[in-house]
Amino acid sequence: MIITIDTNVVLAGLLSQNGASHQILKLVTEEKLQLALTTPIVFEYDDVLNRPEIMKMHGLVADQIKDIIDLLVLLADKYSVFYRLRPNLIDENDNLFIECAFTSNSNYLITSNIKDFTQNELKHNPFVVVTPREFYQQWRALK
Repeated sequence: MIITIDTNVVLAGLLSQNGASHQILKLVTEEKLQLALTTPIVFEYDDVLNRPEIMKMHGLVADQIKDIIDLLVLLADKYSVFYRLRPNLIDENDNLFIECAFTSNSNYLITSNIKDFTQNELKHNPFVVVTPREFYQQWRALK
């Protein structure tokens, strides 16, 4: 199963070991889920996780963040976007997750901000946009 993960899910997974986001990251590192990544998403993860106010929240240092991102890149299937889908999401930075999910044929785009992904010009996404909790509940039901 191929998934695309929004930055807010990665951050939530690093902030708490109890939530669905952490469990999803764990499934990725155990290679039970296939993470799809593009270069812009890697840059987004790096930018957000290294912001001073975010670093205070998760308590990691730059080298630890680099190691986490390196691990995700190592385990992920990497994709290049040769066209730009313009779903015209409210937050322009969210478009890169739609592009990755579409290009990779992801089954799911996992985000904590569902509403940010539902108001766009693309009406028939080949993937399902779900919250971490919804995804993890579905995952557990399949096992």
